[in-house]
Amino acid sequence: MGFVKVIKNKAYFKRYQVKYRRRREGKTDYYARKRLVCQDKCKYNSPKYRFVVRFSNTKVTCQVVYAELTCDKVLCSAYSSELPRYGLKVGLKNFSAAYCTGLLCARRLLKQLGLDETYEGNTDITGEVVSCEHNGRQYYVEEVDEEKRPFRCNLDTGLKPTTTGSKVFAALKGAVDGGLDIPHSEKRFPGYDRDEKSYDAEVMRDRIFGQHISNYMQELEEEDATAYNKLFPTYIKEEIDPDSIEEMYEKVHEAIRADPSPAPKAEMNIDKSFKRRKKLSLAQRKARIAKKKEIMAAQDAEDDDDDDEDE
Repeated sequence: MGFVKVIKNKAYFKRYQVKYRRRREGKTDYYARKRLVCQDKCKYNSPKYRFVVRFSNTKVTCQVVYAELTCDKVLCSAYSSELPRYGLKVGLKNFSAAYCTGLLCARRLLKQLGLDETYEGNTDITGEVVSCEHNGRQYYVEEVDEEKRPFRCNLDTGLKPTTTGSKVFAALKGAVDGGLDIPHSEKRFPGYDRDEKSYDAEVMRDRIFGQHISNYMQELEEEDATAYNKLFPTYIKEEIDPDSIEEMYEKVHEAIRADPSPAPKAEMNIDKSFKRRKKLSLAQRKARIAKKKEIMAAQDAEDDDDDDEDE
């Protein structure tokens, strides 16, 4: 018989090192995180900012985050659940809602930093990718003030696949149109043809303004009214028809630019008369247990007497 070498021996297990907890749970791609977070040593105390986009079952979350030694800190955040304030009450997770959330996060951050008037972003939404060069550096938001440069951050997609036409890039486009300088290209936007290496900006614009939803609603309404009523009950309830969708998103964009600040927090009614019960001492706890034992013993005695009478 040939000798079989034992690979997982004592030496193997002594040297075995488990992966980070969030890697084991499949929550963090540390290969990507390292490249998004690590800053040059010559740039002390100037963190790399990340534009973080995440999708849950019902909403879109956009945050501008930077890393410290102890934890990540959120500089600004926006959620698609805030969009009903601006007139968008339906479809809070689709492509157009992701664009609106990215726009809201960008305008809110720039207002927070006092850059909202200097960098208005792109108000004429055509779907085109606009870039410029200043002092040998590429900018996706034109630098109009030498003292206040555009706020630059990098896109953090997490574990979401970066396929062409993904909703992640809708949020990216919204943030860039809102005035954030995020390096990108049109190669992952809807309308880009990889074979012909061409980009149709009109396709991207139609997606931003929900024309794909409008076309589907019109098609379904004509062919199958039952399916239309089943798939678009909230649109019907809010009296939103296919022809009014683009106008609705235009109004949402205008409302976001007019006032991107978060809604004031509601006051909490706290009952201050409540007082926590004082902790019992050891003697009191023992007395309490003894009393419980006496009650239980009395109950057992009553049960025994009842059994004797039945016999």
